[in-house]
Amino acid sequence: MSSRKAVAALAAAAALALSPALTGTASAASGAVQATQLQLQVNSYLATHPGTHQISANKIAIPGGSVTLAAAGTNTVSPAISCGSGHLCIQDGTGATYDYYYCGYYSFDGVGDGTFNNNQTSGTVAKFYNSDGSLRWTNTAKDTGTASWTPVYYIRPC
Repeated sequence: MSSRKAVAALAAAAALALSPALTGTASAASGAVQATQLQLQVNSYLATHPGTHQISANKIAIPGGSVTLAAAGTNTVSPAISCGSGHLCIQDGTGATYDYYYCGYYSFDGVGDGTFNNNQTSGTVAKFYNSDGSLRWTNTAKDTGTASWTPVYYIRPC
């Protein structure tokens, strides 16, 4: 596992483990704790991914698109994720949602089992690669499905 995937997995596990211990009884306190936990996740992601920047409370601009992090305790994987026209969207096992719009070859840090929505122009082929850069599998738009994201290290949306 790459160091970035290991850090992502550890950060997600730590956020989940801390969630019950840090949850307060008052909803305002709970909301503040959740916001703090989410910002810690964002800060961890930014620190380990040069060239990214935060664009909202839980959304980060990444090369090729964006990633929206799930707040601790809300990381359920949706059976189907919405995705804008012309986009490739992925939700990993932590509940993080990746939205790719630009063509290119990008590092990918998703982990666990999740879903995808290849809502690009019909016939566009998204490619998913192993850690050594070899092709793992492809998907032709328009299509949705499930996948194990841990062995995927690179993505070429189109």
